[in-house]
Amino acid sequence: MGVQAGMNGGTADQRREQMLRAALDVIVERGFAETRISDVAERAGTSPALVIYYFKTKDQLLTEAIRYSEDSWYAEGQRRMAAIDGAAGKLEEIIAMSCLPEADTEPAGSWVLWLDFWAQAARHPEVASVRQKADERWRETIQSLVLAGQAAGEFHAVNALDFAVCLSALLDGLAIQIALADPAVDAPRAFELSMRFAAQQLGFEWTGPKRGLGPQGPLRRVGPPRRSRAGQ
Repeated sequence: MGVQAGMNGGTADQRREQMLRAALDVIVERGFAETRISDVAERAGTSPALVIYYFKTKDQLLTEAIRYSEDSWYAEGQRRMAAIDGAAGKLEEIIAMSCLPEADTEPAGSWVLWLDFWAQAARHPEVASVRQKADERWRETIQSLVLAGQAAGEFHAVNALDFAVCLSALLDGLAIQIALADPAVDAPRAFELSMRFAAQQLGFEWTGPKRGLGPQGPLRRVGPPRRSRAGQ
């Protein structure tokens, strides 16, 4: 009865999205270990029973929140890249989305969410499976851009998958430093280092960041949310 009443406040999909957004906000603020189902319910303006009805466990809520974040991130990335000519510009956009908070559409601290996600993936097989699929999707996105650039004559003949593995690992590693507020690696430096690496490996000229990167600019980055995945 209580569950049904909670669903009357909107469609099932709307209520589910509202709870996923609330979960993302609370986990970023408090950390996964300190987040309770009741915290998410309070943020979403609903009951703990309704959250449990939709997601069963806290681990499932985390994985579904990550999937929601990823899907939103990729959808925005595809929209932005569609307005950019050339594979090099598209690659710069997704790198910016991964590193620069102003280019990200996700809340500040979204990389902190990924730290919690990675920690859970190391211990829980069901979370590990979601992590593996997310990373595969990220590498495939990078690989497809490299192959398109090679077909257009923009990039050197490197192994596209090897490059995708290296770039994704570089971005993830830099993201950890950003999330931990390392004074040697802020978001702009992470972006510049990543772009230098990409330009050197793929053989295109990159002269520095363009102003206008970001939600209102002609380019953007990923977050991605993976991804804007960036946060401070």
